[in-house]
Amino acid sequence: MTTNTSLNGLCPEPFLQESLFPTTGGFVDGRYCEDYGTVSCCLPCPLADWRYASDVADKVKIASWIAVGVLPLCVFLLVTYAVVPVKYTHRHYMSICFTLGICFMDVAFIIPLGTNPSQCYNDITPNDMYSDLSCAFTGALLLFGGWCAVVWSLIRTVALHLQVCWEVVLGSWFMWGAFISGWLIPIIGLAIMLDLTGVSYRFGQVCSINEHASLHDYWIPIIVFASIALVMQLTTMVYCIYVYIKSVFDKNPTTSSSALPSYSNSVRTLTARQAYRRVRRVLQLQWRGIALVLIIIGNAIYFAITFIDVDNSEADNAENLAKAVPWLECLVEEKGDRDACMSLAADIGPNEAAIIACMVLLAFVGFWNFILFLRPSMFVGWAELLRGNVTKHHHEFVSADARNFTDARSYEMLNSSGLGSLKTPEPMAVRSPTPGAGAQIGDMKRSSSRNYGYEANYTSPTMSFSTPRPPSSSQQGREWDPQKTYARSHHTRGSSNLTQL
Repeated sequence: MTTNTSLNGLCPEPFLQESLFPTTGGFVDGRYCEDYGTVSCCLPCPLADWRYASDVADKVKIASWIAVGVLPLCVFLLVTYAVVPVKYTHRHYMSICFTLGICFMDVAFIIPLGTNPSQCYNDITPNDMYSDLSCAFTGALLLFGGWCAVVWSLIRTVALHLQVCWEVVLGSWFMWGAFISGWLIPIIGLAIMLDLTGVSYRFGQVCSINEHASLHDYWIPIIVFASIALVMQLTTMVYCIYVYIKSVFDKNPTTSSSALPSYSNSVRTLTARQAYRRVRRVLQLQWRGIALVLIIIGNAIYFAITFIDVDNSEADNAENLAKAVPWLECLVEEKGDRDACMSLAADIGPNEAAIIACMVLLAFVGFWNFILFLRPSMFVGWAELLRGNVTKHHHEFVSADARNFTDARSYEMLNSSGLGSLKTPEPMAVRSPTPGAGAQIGDMKRSSSRNYGYEANYTSPTMSFSTPRPPSSSQQGREWDPQKTYARSHHTRGSSNLTQL
């Protein structure tokens, strides 16, 4: 790599004298400088071109081209969720928000392919979000997408844990809480990070967070959220294993057996086998979300560890200087031949393969999201939609049989005051035949188009339950508790939403 020899000043080649450059513009703190005698000498920008191989920039672009192929897949999922009926897509707000967060990261990798930004403000200073617009967008989108992926992974893990371990039915309160926390936390985190730390070009044409204070306002929160999600996910899995092992040794009869169940075997006291069937059902419906959460958590932890290592290697301290002295002396002796000193640079921070793998894994997150949430029924829904066989109704879950009735007077329903009920139309009276009226019965059969039966006096038996009776004094004030009976609880209705998670 060639340098401008007129700017060497009192510094040996390939270093440039810092005092010959302005002290403003670009990310001044991103310069890699060391004192040399009475002057400060800096390596030319970008620093990654000196520490790694000459084709490192082309290798980093691999992640950008992967994002080009992955983004349309995520957009396809979002469009499918929007236009195809839910019975084909099993869409859920967690899946939609999760996919949106991944799209932000993919866009961050694609932007540099169109803008082709310059990484450096001048010969020793990298660009940052204030000096380069592309840097501002790529850095903000990448970090915001990372925030969204981790936070929504935690929310999905909490939802699974509550349903499996505590049998909590998630309702609207959880949904709105998820919306608020799932988007507000990343927005607040991004605002704090951009204000206190900022982003700049550090590795390739995608900006990443700077070293100053990044540990406190980004990396530690990300690791904390990812760690909580991981611990909760592992706890849920341990509970599932416990339920399975307990069900293997359970010898108690269940309600599915031929024997009549007793009160002690009601839904309030589920057997281990029944608990296992419930947990297995939840896992069968949510295994896609579980797999994606584990992928996101693994990538987030690896991403954080890798760039924390980069930050630590670039910190200005005696330990890093001792590691860098052999490499810097080699550059002076070889007149800036970085290939000859590449082996000495390997001891300074993470190697090239670790950083490139980090970028590629981030770009691949959208691919795993597409693979795990794509369902064959989505293509069936698209085919039905294109053929015009899909019609959207305002009441999507109303029975088709109910829509066929047009005479509302044939139903019993509450009146406008809510205190009484409209009377059901009385059935036609049935008359009993008189003695010796066989001929009349024959005539009745021949005139069936006019009469539908004969009258008969009906006396209700004493123990008949066919007519409504007022509640007895012993039953008044008693409330029906579905948890104490074999009736199906209304809480089970929430289980239908599991197919959409």
